[in-house]
Amino acid sequence: MEKSEPFRPEYFTRLAELEAGNFWFRTRNRLIIWALGNCFPNAESFLEIGCGTGFVLAGIANAYPHMALFGSEMLTEGLMIAARRVPRAELMQMDVRAIPFVEHFDVIGAFDVLEHIGEDEVVLAKIQQALKPGGGLLLTVPQHRRLWSWFDEYACHVRRYGMEELHSKLFRAGFTIMLSTSFVSLLLPAMLLSRLCRVSEGNRDLEAELKLNSGLNRILEAVLGFESRLIHKGVSFPLGGSRLIAARRK
Repeated sequence: MEKSEPFRPEYFTRLAELEAGNFWFRTRNRLIIWALGNCFPNAESFLEIGCGTGFVLAGIANAYPHMALFGSEMLTEGLMIAARRVPRAELMQMDVRAIPFVEHFDVIGAFDVLEHIGEDEVVLAKIQQALKPGGGLLLTVPQHRRLWSWFDEYACHVRRYGMEELHSKLFRAGFTIMLSTSFVSLLLPAMLLSRLCRVSEGNRDLEAELKLNSGLNRILEAVLGFESRLIHKGVSFPLGGSRLIAARRK
């Protein structure tokens, strides 16, 4: 079994400073918000496991003001920031391998969480148990093992996913897949080149990875905005730095 690695507490403050202005976090938020409304339009309650700084929850709170929101995080450092960002959400400290709820939520989200956990199939089973019959799961994960880099190690990842691997784990946990697509697809060549350059230069600075100059950040966000519009129209990208999945409990 792969070893689970904790998310380092000091990451939360740096993430909270960087994510709101970064093209990747902003694009991912818009995709999640769209997928939630498109795939689960009647959802009245939403739990985000591993909610971190509350950046995703804040976006969902603005888009769906009448939805009951819940967030969980194992580390209090993240919960304190999330509480300031999303004061109306009910937050709790929780290990996602031991979710105590049974048939409680309409939708559960896990956004770049599973890759931190060795026992990912345990987590998927617990999510399935916590969903109401017919309830929904939204996931984002990093994918393609060949993209593994120092950044994955820095972020305490234990894996990057392959599509077939993740689909199989979802099926075994009792889910039916509704939507599955890569994203950060149009930027994949640039992503590969960036990772190779940073390795050759010995550059392992988190801020250099996430904090871009404003002009480049706007261009990258525009490219991913175009990609997102294609996803909205039903295009499913086979390759990309990340994968978005919507699944329903059988």
